[in-house]
Amino acid sequence: MPMLRPASIFLTKLITGANAVWAGCDPKCEKLRIYFANHGSHLDFATLWAALPSAARERTRPVAARDYWGRTRLTRAVACGIFNSLLIAREAISRTENPISQMADALRAGQSLIIFPEGTRCLDGNITEFKPGLYHLANKVPEAELIPVYLQNLNRILPKGHLLPIPLISTVVFGAPLRLEEGERKPEFLRRTRDAVLNLMPHAHGGSPNPASGPA
Repeated sequence: MPMLRPASIFLTKLITGANAVWAGCDPKCEKLRIYFANHGSHLDFATLWAALPSAARERTRPVAARDYWGRTRLTRAVACGIFNSLLIAREAISRTENPISQMADALRAGQSLIIFPEGTRCLDGNITEFKPGLYHLANKVPEAELIPVYLQNLNRILPKGHLLPIPLISTVVFGAPLRLEEGERKPEFLRRTRDAVLNLMPHAHGGSPNPASGPA
């Protein structure tokens, strides 16, 4: 399946017309990273992954829901065989099936991750409150850079229930790195990281970001 990756990258870029914008973020940085983004479409993880430079893409794994992407041999083959996804459980969490531990282990093994802190797709284009997983992951692996990413239009290109994409152009905006501050409480951290994604929206329309999205 890895031999299908070049074709998958080409098709993803062809379908989404995705243009990558790096706003205060070095695309060629070799540091360990957690890319976190808004979630509105099944195209999200493939589009973000395809937008990375090839070297960064090779060491980056999208995190995906096992109950969806692991439900058939075909979906598992696409998620794991082509995109090297890390499948995690969203329900019936146990000590041996703890998604935070799985993600922390992958980061400590030198793999950057793509995650969606909203936990599920928001179909109307809004960005809902972040769930606490990003906070716990930042606490467990503080050496990882947290990169906010705004994905524009993907919820319109492949809306829920559609099998064929709608021909629109999308933009993937990468923001400046963040970290969990010493003593920062979970609610403030989750609000700050969500704001960092929201503040990237003007870049998708050719504007400038709010200064609040600058480096921590």
